[in-house]
Amino acid sequence: MNFIKKLLKTEPIQVQSTLTITSSNGFHLRPIAKFVNEVKKFNATITIIAKEQEVSALQVPKILSLALEEGDKFILKSIGEEAKKSNRYLSDYFNKLMKEDTKIEIAKQEDENYQSPSIRGQSISKGVGVAPLVKYQSVEIKDDNRDISIKDAISLTQNELLQLYEKNKSSNEAQIFLAQKELLSSDIFQQNISSIEELKEIFSNEIERLKDTKFKSKIADYKDLKNRILSHLGVTMSLNLPNTPYILLAHDLLPSEVNQISKTPIEGVILEQGSITSHTSILLRSLAIPSIIIDRNICKNSTYLNIIIDANSGDIILEPTDRDLRKAKNKQSQIKLEEDKSYSKRFEEAKTRLGKKIRVLANITDINSAKEAKEEGADGIGLLRTEFLFTKEKPSLDEQVRVYREIFELFDDVTIRTLDIGGDKSLPYIDIPKEDNPFLGLRGIRFSLYEEKLFREQLLAIFKAHNGKPIKIMFPMISEKREFREAKKIAQEVAKENNIDISNILFGIMIEVPSVILALKVFDKGVDFFSIGTNDLTQYLFAIERTHPILKVDLISPIIISALKIIIDNTSKPISICGELAGVEEVIKELIDMGYTNLSVSSKLIPSVKEKIRLI
Repeated sequence: MNFIKKLLKTEPIQVQSTLTITSSNGFHLRPIAKFVNEVKKFNATITIIAKEQEVSALQVPKILSLALEEGDKFILKSIGEEAKKSNRYLSDYFNKLMKEDTKIEIAKQEDENYQSPSIRGQSISKGVGVAPLVKYQSVEIKDDNRDISIKDAISLTQNELLQLYEKNKSSNEAQIFLAQKELLSSDIFQQNISSIEELKEIFSNEIERLKDTKFKSKIADYKDLKNRILSHLGVTMSLNLPNTPYILLAHDLLPSEVNQISKTPIEGVILEQGSITSHTSILLRSLAIPSIIIDRNICKNSTYLNIIIDANSGDIILEPTDRDLRKAKNKQSQIKLEEDKSYSKRFEEAKTRLGKKIRVLANITDINSAKEAKEEGADGIGLLRTEFLFTKEKPSLDEQVRVYREIFELFDDVTIRTLDIGGDKSLPYIDIPKEDNPFLGLRGIRFSLYEEKLFREQLLAIFKAHNGKPIKIMFPMISEKREFREAKKIAQEVAKENNIDISNILFGIMIEVPSVILALKVFDKGVDFFSIGTNDLTQYLFAIERTHPILKVDLISPIIISALKIIIDNTSKPISICGELAGVEEVIKELIDMGYTNLSVSSKLIPSVKEKIRLI
């Protein structure tokens, strides 16, 4: 009998794929954390084989310790019931991560001449600061009254990071907190850790693995996590910071320390080591703190009462002359004046010098970015992306209604785009047929017409949420009139079936596919409005995928400008631009001269775009 059982027993399914790191940033913490999140969804044993090591694809620290850089290859191995499905999906997802992980551009440094000798470094975040130099100092403070286990302290830290992620979801730095949270999901932190000394040793071992690798900048994340956990155990590291303006000199900073210094009168930061891609650098940029990396030790024994950090030019002047100080302070004042001027007028209309009114709208992704847009002075919402509600799990009808209504109530003018899934965006709970070129396949409105039940439910949620308030519904990736007619017909059916009045809802399309340009007169008779998505339009005009790691297109190519001229000259319906091009200051005048009066940009750009318009 045992012999027969052995004969009948089948070997578990095993699938392998060889994948290549194509991002210039390597396979670093943020994409690793996202990848591991996807691995958890499958019933399979999944590992990564590289550099003569095989590690679990569920363990962020172990993958990070492989230090996989651009050009490196690894084998993705899946064993089990869902081996084929998981390997295919994860391979596609990894390639998508690589495409999305764009190179962080080095800030362009302007030429500047100071009288005194300067130390030239690499700018992280632009700006100018003049203040005494303060060296980094921290003190350990113990609270012996804390009585919680290390396991509970780790759990509290994970919850803390999750809350930070949720709070900052619409910002670039949100993924930092999610990535750090995933580090703590590793087996090494889930075991029974008996003492603080053992916890510190675990962190020391993980830090040691990253030394002398491209990812040594991630050491700061481990140190940061260690401090967060220790703080819950009653051991807190406190920075000694002055309450008067200062420039901080540090060997390196932890991400959590950046948040601390941002609440003080900091004038600038000088790091003696680090990289522009580190989480610390990302946070310094997001908080607009003038900062420079110099990659060496300076002023070991001296005290400097007034130094200059000019992150616009990359100069540090430790002993400036009076002339140098005047020059730096003038630059500082000019920067502040420009920022304050545009920000103080952010709620005012944007009119050219000839009195032409231009509406500056916001591109948003969720309720937090909608609130930010309101605070930044947006005249309305030019593009409400709805994918954020659907990415992890299918939202209920009530949840959609609640979120849409909350956003609609903030503005009198809202354009909401129905789901734009496909291409580089997928849903884990819907099995989209595998496509050799998804950017030319089941994408945008094609996906919605394919998944009609999901489409109908989204439309119903929008109708219920609009509460009689005028709104615009925009269909993405329309390529021919039939698609628009079908989409609008479904919308009308949904309204009729649910007895909802949609007489004050307008229906329009995104102009992203070149075929629409050739049929503008036809579309002009049927749609209520147009919105040009310049990112995808550029992609399809040049047949270059916009996330391609090698091929690039000039965003302000004369070909793009010519296409925009053709569009505006052949439409009579309201039209806006909601792609990246709308926020490029070099072409705003040209767009306005063509006749465009509605520009939709990211919220942070609104004050400066409005000010630019006022100078035209």
